[in-house]
Amino acid sequence: MAGMSSRAAPEVAVLMGGLSAEREVSLSSGKACAAALREAGFGVVEVDCGLDLPARLAALKPDVAFNALHGRWGEDGCVQGILEWLRLPYTHSGVLASAQAMDKARTKEAYAAAGLPVVPSLLVPREAVARGHVMDPPYVVKPNNEGSSVGIYIVREGANAPRLTETMPATVMVEAYAPGRELTVAVLGDRALCVTDILTDGWYDYEAKYAPGGSRHVLPADLPDEITRACMDYALRAHAVLGCRGLSRTDFRWDATRGLAGLVLLETNTQPGMTPTSLAPEQARHVGLSFPDLCRWIVEDASCDR
Repeated sequence: MAGMSSRAAPEVAVLMGGLSAEREVSLSSGKACAAALREAGFGVVEVDCGLDLPARLAALKPDVAFNALHGRWGEDGCVQGILEWLRLPYTHSGVLASAQAMDKARTKEAYAAAGLPVVPSLLVPREAVARGHVMDPPYVVKPNNEGSSVGIYIVREGANAPRLTETMPATVMVEAYAPGRELTVAVLGDRALCVTDILTDGWYDYEAKYAPGGSRHVLPADLPDEITRACMDYALRAHAVLGCRGLSRTDFRWDATRGLAGLVLLETNTQPGMTPTSLAPEQARHVGLSFPDLCRWIVEDASCDR
């Protein structure tokens, strides 16, 4: 934590809330992290982020900013740029990695350049998607720069083109549907933690992620050794090729009928959910790192120039 003051207990500003569609989830993450950091011995101030964030941080003068924001402005490089400008050490990934990982098309370009498997996709105007199929079904329509499966449309075989709402951006990603199991791997620093199998009754969308009983997590996932090794390796390579720092989580789909050829990367989340029962903290606990210790590690990893 280079550049911090010499206070006996570093003061941590936990950034939460924010302006995105994931505000409520961020508030849950932030409050959980704040409680864990107090348990770990840090001084903590909770900051519900608004347009006055730079002035508030300048007035508070914390030693470090713990980024518990989700979605646009919090994990797309925007708040990271503010923190760099203020020279305030912060957690998770830096400006460039955050911006690239939030842009699904650029993420997939980086994956493909590194030899990581992805499914075909297109960036097309929202109106073109509504007029007719731009790709043979089944396919998925999603915003190119939102997280947590916000605004997902699944178009099945035989279905009409989707009627997208005006809440969708002007340009959307259309991606070939990847069948199979939903898997995820968290990376902490240079270590892939575990593979989790996410079980739901349907698509792993925003409701399945955050509603009580929306999904079940099985870890470690019951998988062939080859698939477990591949998931761990691919997650580390994704973390590295995007330039991520601290904690990230990479999501996969695996079609068991195709073996290793059925494993594809979906996206890398640079600001994964941070409640004690969220996917990344569950994996940390599985490898012996309690939630307060995980939050401590993340704070101690904080820096500028990330």
